[in-house]
Amino acid sequence: MTTPRVNPSQTLETQGMTELGSVHYNLLEPALIEAAVARGEGRIGKGGTLLVSTGKFTGRSPKDKFVVRTPAIEDQIWWDNNRPMTPEAFDALHADMLTHMKGRDYFVQDLYGGADPAHRLDVRVVSELAWHNLFIRHLLRRPDAEELVGFVPEYTIINCPSFKADPARHGCRSDTVIALNFDAKLILIANTEYAGENKKSVFTLLNYILPGKGVMAMHCSANHATGNPDDAAVFFGLSGTGKTTLSADPARTLIGDDEHGWSDSGIFNFEGGCYAKTINLREEAEPQIFATTRTFGTVIENMVYDPDTLELDFDDDSLTANTRCAYPLDQIANASTSGLAGHPKNIVMLTCDAFGVLPPIARLTPAQAMYHFLSGFTSKVAGTERGVTEPEPTFSTCFGAPFMPRRPEVYGKLLQDKIHEHGATCWLVNTGWTGGAYGTGNRMPIRATRALLTAALDGSLDAGDFRRDPNFGFDVPMACHGVEDALLDPRGTWADPDAYDRQAQKLVQMFADNFAQYVPYIDDDVKAAAIS
Repeated sequence: MTTPRVNPSQTLETQGMTELGSVHYNLLEPALIEAAVARGEGRIGKGGTLLVSTGKFTGRSPKDKFVVRTPAIEDQIWWDNNRPMTPEAFDALHADMLTHMKGRDYFVQDLYGGADPAHRLDVRVVSELAWHNLFIRHLLRRPDAEELVGFVPEYTIINCPSFKADPARHGCRSDTVIALNFDAKLILIANTEYAGENKKSVFTLLNYILPGKGVMAMHCSANHATGNPDDAAVFFGLSGTGKTTLSADPARTLIGDDEHGWSDSGIFNFEGGCYAKTINLREEAEPQIFATTRTFGTVIENMVYDPDTLELDFDDDSLTANTRCAYPLDQIANASTSGLAGHPKNIVMLTCDAFGVLPPIARLTPAQAMYHFLSGFTSKVAGTERGVTEPEPTFSTCFGAPFMPRRPEVYGKLLQDKIHEHGATCWLVNTGWTGGAYGTGNRMPIRATRALLTAALDGSLDAGDFRRDPNFGFDVPMACHGVEDALLDPRGTWADPDAYDRQAQKLVQMFADNFAQYVPYIDDDVKAAAIS
């Protein structure tokens, strides 16, 4: 006898989604791939991958994301960073979407957000597209069949790419909308086929819920020493800074590549899969990620391929520079099966510096770590958001401002407390430019970055000699095995050292101007760390 793959008391009808066409609950990967191909949503690629296009939306639409403003959350949301929507507008949007859904087929996945049972979120994702259901099945954590029978969703996401919102009626900006209602425990996504909106909505939920429980929610990748979960490291960074690439280290066990929590028990992955960029991906540089692009079930987004041989073109960005692949963690041979580890010994903050000013690695004091965490300096890279075609310097607090419902000081204080309680060595790593700014210099060699990180994580870098950076006041190593000494001094890599000094002072001033907004909320030691 086959175990039912849905709780019979928790059908879509019980949630007000009635008069639908066929509803498919918790299909497994082969069935979802078959459905996607049969419905014309994608094509089977080499190795059994699924080749899909997201249409005109090849990245997130942050300006179309809204939080419903209710009395229960009024004082907890960072409204300067989150666009408000009235409850009445949300109710109208919800009602109109339910009407639109009638007669249409839908795919449902009941999943977990979070590997730690004490803190996980039970979330249901209702998708109009079969491949979206496959994508989110990869990216979240999958209950077994026995767990599904008793599964009760706490939050529900409804994703209808064919529905167009009405700004006048629904209180949004355009016909695309991502609306989060924390009171109703409901997220509505309309008029975008970019699958990343699904997973980032769950991340935003956890970023709101977990801090209220004293758990730090982090936009970071994480790994630990093979055989030693207590030797863990986390890697903060925005898309394009190298979180996925640098955490997928064959010599260490991968916990996860994008989103984690830090509780009193240690760190835990939010996800059950990875969502890796594939533009310019090379097998020799990133063999584990490259291998997933020919593995059964991997979703390949927006990549150009030969229509006859189905060979992928990893260099063609004519559709978007934000080409990606989504796959379950078990596609990575050395991935953690539990998604759990101890308290991190090393905290790495990744930045993509388009100014070419920052060194490839620097050691931070705890106060400096808070300064750079709240600053969240990086450069947006092409394709991660609509309209970004080349790197743009930006400050994204906590290395994840688009996903932070609460004020940044809430997350900063949690991280500060965790570092103080458990201890960790903190590093700032520049994966951006050296030898000049973007357009003049070169991208930081990934082999050098890997060598520096290896030395940082095994403790050998911390034991060496350091110099004090005259601009930011942090410590910069003088030498590292496998890395040219010249690369460690960014000023020396510029043809014109005076031009470097001018660029450095420009960046220091940008940091100071941006950080002024946090000064009223922070401790004196962090304020002092802002002065070089």
